[in-house]
Amino acid sequence: MAVSGDEVKLLGTWASPYAIRVKIALGLKGVSYEYLEQQLRENKSELLLKSNPVYKKVPVLIHKDQPICESAIIVQYIDEVWAGVGPAILPSDPYERAIARFWAVYIDDKWFPATIKIIKVKDEKEKAEAIEQSFAGLSLLEEAYKKSFKGKPFFGGDNIGYLDIAFGSFLGWVRAIEKISDIKLIDEAKFPLLAKWAERFGSVTTVKENIPKTDKVVEYYSKVLKALWNA
Repeated sequence: MAVSGDEVKLLGTWASPYAIRVKIALGLKGVSYEYLEQQLRENKSELLLKSNPVYKKVPVLIHKDQPICESAIIVQYIDEVWAGVGPAILPSDPYERAIARFWAVYIDDKWFPATIKIIKVKDEKEKAEAIEQSFAGLSLLEEAYKKSFKGKPFFGGDNIGYLDIAFGSFLGWVRAIEKISDIKLIDEAKFPLLAKWAERFGSVTTVKENIPKTDKVVEYYSKVLKALWNA
C-alpha cells in the first residue's frame, strides 16, 4: 500500500532527468503524490513561479504546502522525511554518503553537460570532443563502481541508492543521444559493469514507469529542442 503523501505535489516535465529523479525516489518510498506537468518555455504556471521564484525551474516538491527545490536536495529530503519507509536512499556511512554525493555532482556538472553536447553542437570536431569527454566520464564511473561497490548490483549496494538515481535518471536521454548520433555510449565492450548496471536499474518497476521511451525523447528533440538550440 502506498504511503500517504500528506498532500505531496510534484511540479515537473516528463523529459526532465531531474524531475525523473524525484519520481523514482517517491516510487521507491511508496509515497503517493499529485504530479503537475509544467510548461517551461512559455506560460509558466503561477504555482511554479511562486514555488521556485529564484530559478523558476522544475522539479519542485511541495509537501504540506512547503516547496523544496533542486533535485538533489529533494531526493535527500524524501529520504529523511520517509526514513522508516522502503529502502534508504542515501548511505548510512558518512564516507559512503560523501562519495555518493561527490559522484552525483560530477555527473551533473561534468559528465551530462558533455554528453548532451553531442547532439547540441553543429561542428563535427566539437561533437567528437564531446563524445570523448563522455567516454572519459563513463570510464571514471566504471572504475568507481568497480573499486567502491565491490560487485553489488547497484551503486547503493543491494538496493537502488542516491547515486543510482542521480546517474540513472539520464538513461532515457542517453538512449536517445545514442539513437540520434548512431553511437553507443554505455557500451558493454567498453563499460561492462555500467552496461549490466543500466540493465538492472532499468528493470526496476518504478524506473520503468518513469524513464521516458527513447522514441518519445528523440521526437521531442527533433520537434522542439533541435530548432531551439539551432536558433
